[in-house]
Amino acid sequence: MGNFVQVNGIRLHYLEHAGGEPLVVLLHGLTANAHSFEGLVRAGLSPRFRVISVDLRGRGLSDKPPSGYSMAEHAADILGLLDTLGAAGPVVLGGHSFGGLLTLYIASHWPERVSRMLVLDAAGSMHPQVRELLKPSLARLGRVLPSVEASLAAARQAPYLEGQWGRELEDYFRADVAENPDGTAQSRASPQPIAEAMEGALSEPWYEHLPRARQPALLLNAPRGLGPPDAPPVVPRELALETARALPDCRYLEVPGNHYTMLFGDHAGHTVRAITDFLSS
Repeated sequence: MGNFVQVNGIRLHYLEHAGGEPLVVLLHGLTANAHSFEGLVRAGLSPRFRVISVDLRGRGLSDKPPSGYSMAEHAADILGLLDTLGAAGPVVLGGHSFGGLLTLYIASHWPERVSRMLVLDAAGSMHPQVRELLKPSLARLGRVLPSVEASLAAARQAPYLEGQWGRELEDYFRADVAENPDGTAQSRASPQPIAEAMEGALSEPWYEHLPRARQPALLLNAPRGLGPPDAPPVVPRELALETARALPDCRYLEVPGNHYTMLFGDHAGHTVRAITDFLSS
């Protein structure tokens, strides 16, 4: 079920799934929302663990201030959430893509708040054409479509989903869409704040941060390209390995799927098994 907390001057929305210890807090990708981890939850991450996933500022049902999308602002939101939830001790913190970078940022700056890290297809250096690779995902943010169902139909055809449409992906895209008074629909996130978040992330000195993130880390890499066979991956294998080597205590593992589909469908089971093995070791 969805919950709201007031932190850092804004209202944050999060989903909570009951389960055992440790608490796992998950942070989504650049244009995504908290429902992006529902595939992992349904593949068994909960009830094995208690799982909380957050709509970062500007996304989903969280507040959308016109500015304030630096890594430091995002981190302050998450620390405020942990305080509000009473998570005084360290938690397992994880994230996908942008959320993986935010995980590394928090772990390096506030190490006492993080026991272990789950870094899902993120790296200190992304593909040199990452802005181009993410263009289709960013382009949908400003697009107005005739209805919610038309928006879902367009999402279903996205080549980077490789036909992996199912209940989890539909729930994820439905959570992204806001219906306007005239029945038209568009993403809940706006292009300008998300572009600000992307540029903020790309400008961070990651190879200064990484050596300070000393907690045990699992870096899962999905090095398959997005869509067509010749499309490059968002996180090439060599850059993921470079990041794993820069972290003091990191286990690297490749998983099936691409940058998006690693979280859904059959691929979600592989991702969950890797996380469970890591947290059980």
